[in-house]
Amino acid sequence: MRVRVDGVTVHVAENASVLDAVRAAGGELPTLCDDDRLTPAGSCRTCLVRSGGKVVAACVTPATGDALIEVAAEDLRTLRRESVELIVSALPSYALEGGAGDSELAQVCRSLEIAPQAARGPGGRGRDDSHPYVHLDRDLCIACGRCVRMCAEVQGTFALTLAGRGSGTVVAPGTGGTWAESDCVSCGGCVDSCPTGALTEPGLPRGDTAPQAKRTRTTCGYCGVGCSLDVLTADGDVIAVLPGHDGPVNRGHACVKGRFAHGFLRSPERLTQPLVRRAGRLEPVSWREALDHAARGLRAAVAAGGPDAVAAISSARATNEENYLLQKFMRVVIGTNSVDNCSRLCHAPSAAGLTQTFGLSGGTDSFDDVERADCLLLVGANPAEAHPVVGARLLQRVLRGARLVVADPRSVGLARYADVHLRPRPGTNVALFHGLAHVLLAEGLIDEEFLRRRAAGLPELTALLADYSPERAAAITGVPAGDLVAAARLFGRAEKPAIVYGLGVTEHLHGTDGVRTLSNLAILRGAVGTGRGFGVNPLRGQNNVQGASDMGALPDLLPGYGKVTDPAARSRAEQVWGTPVPPRPGLRIPEMFAAARSGELRALWIVGEDVCATDPDSTHVIEALDACPLVVCNELFLSETARRADVVFPVASWLEKEGTFVNFDRRFQRVRAALGPAGAARTDFEVIHALAAALGSGLGCPTPAEALAECARLVPAFAGLSHERLDREGAVPWPCPDPARPGEAALYRDRFATPDGLAQLSAAPYLPPGEQPDDRYPLVLVTGRRWAHYNSGGMTRRTDNLRLDSVDRLDLHPADAARYGLRDGDRVEVESRHGRACLVARVSDDMSPGQVFCAFHFPASGVNTLTSDRADTVTSCPEYKVTAVRLATPSEPAGPDGRIRPPPEARDHSPAGSAGSTAGAICSGAAAPPPISRP
Repeated sequence: MRVRVDGVTVHVAENASVLDAVRAAGGELPTLCDDDRLTPAGSCRTCLVRSGGKVVAACVTPATGDALIEVAAEDLRTLRRESVELIVSALPSYALEGGAGDSELAQVCRSLEIAPQAARGPGGRGRDDSHPYVHLDRDLCIACGRCVRMCAEVQGTFALTLAGRGSGTVVAPGTGGTWAESDCVSCGGCVDSCPTGALTEPGLPRGDTAPQAKRTRTTCGYCGVGCSLDVLTADGDVIAVLPGHDGPVNRGHACVKGRFAHGFLRSPERLTQPLVRRAGRLEPVSWREALDHAARGLRAAVAAGGPDAVAAISSARATNEENYLLQKFMRVVIGTNSVDNCSRLCHAPSAAGLTQTFGLSGGTDSFDDVERADCLLLVGANPAEAHPVVGARLLQRVLRGARLVVADPRSVGLARYADVHLRPRPGTNVALFHGLAHVLLAEGLIDEEFLRRRAAGLPELTALLADYSPERAAAITGVPAGDLVAAARLFGRAEKPAIVYGLGVTEHLHGTDGVRTLSNLAILRGAVGTGRGFGVNPLRGQNNVQGASDMGALPDLLPGYGKVTDPAARSRAEQVWGTPVPPRPGLRIPEMFAAARSGELRALWIVGEDVCATDPDSTHVIEALDACPLVVCNELFLSETARRADVVFPVASWLEKEGTFVNFDRRFQRVRAALGPAGAARTDFEVIHALAAALGSGLGCPTPAEALAECARLVPAFAGLSHERLDREGAVPWPCPDPARPGEAALYRDRFATPDGLAQLSAAPYLPPGEQPDDRYPLVLVTGRRWAHYNSGGMTRRTDNLRLDSVDRLDLHPADAARYGLRDGDRVEVESRHGRACLVARVSDDMSPGQVFCAFHFPASGVNTLTSDRADTVTSCPEYKVTAVRLATPSEPAGPDGRIRPPPEARDHSPAGSAGSTAGAICSGAAAPPPISRP
């Protein structure tokens, strides 16, 4: 559409506003209530123009092709100035001075030649400084509503409102009380959008006191969403982290972790010097001494047990280049395939299940496409807390009319907005998915042409599904048959359905079967590779869990997922690396620990993982580390795992290194160093090179850019990727075989990557979980994440996030709380067949009776002593989602109903300083133990 603005003709979209047209013509208007991310409000009346002869607010007036728009006329400028002056007159004298002098309002006043003295309001409405990351000065609020709309329209939390009347209207928490007591999830969107400085980030220098900051664009190092962030640094410190407004995934949004949780960089607990164990104690040493000690230990391990006596656990927190280099070190320098990463603990069933079903290990579609779905099936995931930016985008899609089916035992997050909420018993996913598939087949809600041309296994699946009627599925899962049918009809009748899932599908004894049978639903609907739906998409937990596996940090797979048993895959690697590749798969993480306990594994290098806090059955993990002659750790802090190491290398955080991450929808994105590492710390990339040199070997690829280039030569799917391209384009999905062509955001348009080119339906029967409740252990524990913390909390617990969430809580239903005599805030001891932990009770209707939930962000609670060593039968992913437990209040003895309280002498039967004894200390109110001595 052509529009004339002050005599200039511009072309705008059919749905453009007058404001869009003015901006297209190069004009500027004050817009104190407008934000490009929000729906226009027209409340401030500062963007006044003349359109079609009428004075209108440009932001809320549609542009029309036959209207002439006037902007520069003097009378219009006067109207705009008067509107701003009226707003300013109610503000206190400091509104345009000092720290507020660089606000959007102050800039508008300067452009309209409005002096600071125009602000002459009485003030006196007070402040709210209760929140660690958001402070409110009520006297600077102009009731523009931007923060309220940001909270509703972008974040989807609805935590804010405008309270009061007339000139007394001010933003306030919707629940009343202080900001810290509100439903705010600290995304910072309100601060970003505020035009006056009424909402600010405490401690952030403003106005004349602000130093000249360097701005570095990087990718968030917390969850797997892959948010683009701008890091502002000055004098060697981070002064702020802001969401990138042009970020391909976050689009100017962020969560509390990416936006605010950078205080760990300045923690006095940062490791800044290498440590080596001497006489049972870790002592500071030089880098040369630490590297020599580790090299001697590795040589001794190989001499005693051969290359397979050495293993490494790579890191989903590390960059692609660091993961690539570590797996190359193990295969080229040591001569073993015993390298694994934490995807073994979370999404290994995704890689296996998706590969068996479709041919590749990543999600089938981009998140941008998923967001266009008219029906979302969200399974075993709580993105509102674990992936807040994705959760917010999905919620906005639902609020705009998409249907939503949630399958999750808890009523949390998006489940509250679901058309149908399925609450299966933990461990019954496969039966649930078969029940849904049964309805799709029985009611003809399938794509017969797609199944005939592009899928295999339908006869076998049809025969199996005959035994999974809604009634039988209901008997197994506890989901009412009517709800199951309603959910299947919503999914089956949608024009463009999409499946999004999380760890509630994978972390089970039969997690790979869960992924495959969930994928059946998309195949039956023809919703993969056709554009008639948006496939099956896992939400990755850690920032680079996808990339760590892509880079070959796996015991049976090389970079790009070539099998180590495949001579052709080994040959490609050998041509690039110039050395033979071992043909036998190495040890998985659980097998490493078992081998250490048996004496077969003599050296273990752990890069950036606190396995004592995050791995299942942590008592046995501790035993493995104590038995292993050499344990080497790369870490930021002296974690529970690092305390048991023989050598600790201090390393850089994600804000201090160069490289790339791969996010949950397969996008490679650049990671850039905003500042240098703390003290003498080095990047993991540098440490791997240095240890190889200490062993007399070279790894080539001296820089991260050259490492990715080498990987691109080895893996055809990555051949089109480079740092230079990512610097230019921002984000590129794999597969990307050609540097001159875009990557494939949506997979399988022509054929599936399976040997026969067909999607493979799975007829796996339902099998029960590894653990079942009984009279002694009557409750089922599910573990997961909460919004304020990340993984074992090593970083977030060293920030003000600790003020937002300070303890591990046990969520339980009111009926169970009454049964055990528990109230909110009571300490509660939890015991399983494997260990015990101490938490704080939180009574909530979010839970179903007989089920309890907790996170694992506070290692001192001992949560992972509870979980078993039962694991997915295909991938060895732990069964974190089903653990039978019983409860007791620490002050009460055991009772006939299964509540427990062991005598004091029986509480601490684990080695000194272990997670078990830490849990006992917390239950008794004692502090966590100091760094321990290893035998």
